Amino acid sequence: MSRPARRGIFVAILGISLVLIAAMALLWIDRSAHSTGPLAREIIFEVQAGESTRSVLRRLQSEGALGSAVRAEWWWRWRHGALEVRTGRYRLAEGVSTAALLEQLQYGRVVLESLTIIEGSTFADFRRALRDHPHVRQTLNGMSDAQVMQALELEGHHEGRFFPDTYRFAAGTTDRNILRLGYAKMQRQLAAAWEQRAPGLPLKSPDEALILASIVEKETGLASERAQVAGVFVSRLRRGMRLQSDPTIIYGLGETFDGDIRTRDLRTDTPYNTYTRGGLPPTPISLPGADSLNAVVQPEETGALFFVATGTGDGSHRFSRTYAEHREAVKAMLARQRAARRTGGAQTP
Repeated sequence: MSRPARRGIFVAILGISLVLIAAMALLWIDRSAHSTGPLAREIIFEVQAGESTRSVLRRLQSEGALGSAVRAEWWWRWRHGALEVRTGRYRLAEGVSTAALLEQLQYGRVVLESLTIIEGSTFADFRRALRDHPHVRQTLNGMSDAQVMQALELEGHHEGRFFPDTYRFAAGTTDRNILRLGYAKMQRQLAAAWEQRAPGLPLKSPDEALILASIVEKETGLASERAQVAGVFVSRLRRGMRLQSDPTIIYGLGETFDGDIRTRDLRTDTPYNTYTRGGLPPTPISLPGADSLNAVVQPEETGALFFVATGTGDGSHRFSRTYAEHREAVKAMLARQRAARRTGGAQTP
């Protein structure tokens, strides 16, 4: 065999050997990426907004979650292309593999934070909860409520327009994005309720239903009574009677309310005083939930025109058709309150 031929065979064997070595190396790297990683315990790892991919990978290496940041990035590029890390907080499990960890980062499988706004809260309560949450990014601090509505590009009054719910979101979500979610959900809930309204209601628009629902929300302690309470207010509106709802007085007093409604408060005329003014107040007074929205469009009209707390401490009310019956119910409630004070028991407002 000639020297050139031997040289050709040698080059061919060398080439095949190098290909085999490279294939074995790639196979080893791929298996390593899917094997148990070095992280000794579960950790919460946060990616900051604007942080580069390489900076994140280096921090993961220093935290003990990656054996090699360079090898991890190279492997991902080989298998999937460029790695795009999403902002947020990640829960990294003990022994998480490089492949699983990078998939979390690429697809933004972050820990979801939560914020709960209960039914009957006000817009001020919602804003306060957003300000106090450690993982909500603040963009609206220092703005008035009207300025917040402008920043959200929304029209109308702020109260009642945002749905009370438990919101789940990634750390770093802005306060305005959460408010947009709340507004959109209230719009959907209100529209759905309005579509199911009973015929002949003394409510001219979804906005009026929202206002009444906000009052019903503040008046009821028992979910089972919402339709009855709504029925009382609907019956009063039909007859042209004033609603005479204490929560509207309290809302109108604002920060000056000290826990007690006085006679002068009932007599002082304000846009929210439903003792001195007929019809509905100009805006909602709280953030009503779905049950209250549904109650006002499907009220239970029993002929009752009055209700008062029973004083039994369970949030229940006694409903009356006549003022004479109502006065007796009030007397019974006051007697229970006096007895509770004597015995040191709970009082019902």
